[in-house]
Amino acid sequence: MDFEQIIPLIIVAVIVIAIAILFTFIPVALWISALAAGVRVGILQLIGMRLRRVVPSRVINPLIKAHKAGLDVSTNQLESHYLAGGNVDRVVNALIAAHRANIELSFERAAAIDLAGRDVLEAVQMSVNPEVIETPFIAGIAMDGIEVKAKARITVRANIDRLVGGAGEETIIARVGEGVVSTIGSSDTHAKVLENPDSISHTVLAKGLDAGTAFEILSIDIADVDIGKNIGAILQTDQAEADKNIAQAKAEERRAMAVAQEQEMLARVQEMRAKVVEAEAEVPQALAEALRSGKMGVMDYMNYQNIDADTDMRDSIGKLTKDESDDDQ
Repeated sequence: MDFEQIIPLIIVAVIVIAIAILFTFIPVALWISALAAGVRVGILQLIGMRLRRVVPSRVINPLIKAHKAGLDVSTNQLESHYLAGGNVDRVVNALIAAHRANIELSFERAAAIDLAGRDVLEAVQMSVNPEVIETPFIAGIAMDGIEVKAKARITVRANIDRLVGGAGEETIIARVGEGVVSTIGSSDTHAKVLENPDSISHTVLAKGLDAGTAFEILSIDIADVDIGKNIGAILQTDQAEADKNIAQAKAEERRAMAVAQEQEMLARVQEMRAKVVEAEAEVPQALAEALRSGKMGVMDYMNYQNIDADTDMRDSIGKLTKDESDDDQ
């Protein structure tokens, strides 16, 4: 095959490759779809999206959807939201849902909600169909000391105006729990709570618990009420046990003090006896000194010995008489 015959084939191949690259870089099919839907998008706009690293289908398809729904949304708005990291398709779906439900929602508000990390479509759906939040059993203690457990069902509707910066479901549950506990605690008896459980919902609902949250509370219904422990009796029992332990500790302290005082008195008795023995030991020395100094004669000493002997004899007779009396008894 001559070179002149190969040249046309090369030219055709180059043209095919160029067309393939062109159709790959420029989404002509997407451009045709937009024109068919009545959305005017220029080829240069699509090329600019490619250069800005924007996937054209992520912007053009939601734009077609919004145009068919009658929404006034521009390409620049959708492209800027895409570049900011938002979900363009979800925002457009939320705008369409809000438009169908006659809910006022601007693109800027929907984009801000989406960029804040909230599901804007779910919020619009919750505005149309309220959601029911069920709390766990919340325990409160009435004035008579009986524990009452209540479970509440909270019907809420999303407040689109407060979705950005508003508190979530956890805050609603916490506030309702606080209201249930305070309402039960202000009841005179647990029987009143059991007889009229809707008083809890009326009291809690009147406190405006949805302030500063992303929801609007429509109703609070008490689903179940149970009786718990007799906390008052348990506290009284614990107090009595504590008082008993304190009294026992004080009695033990007094007993220890008495034992210490008794030991102290025994020591003093022994000390006095030692002094008596010490004094008795000085008597013979005093007698000897009196004899040596002439203050006491021999007859005086003999009389002293006789008196001492008589005293010992009387003591012996007294002990014998006492032992005989004890034996007779």
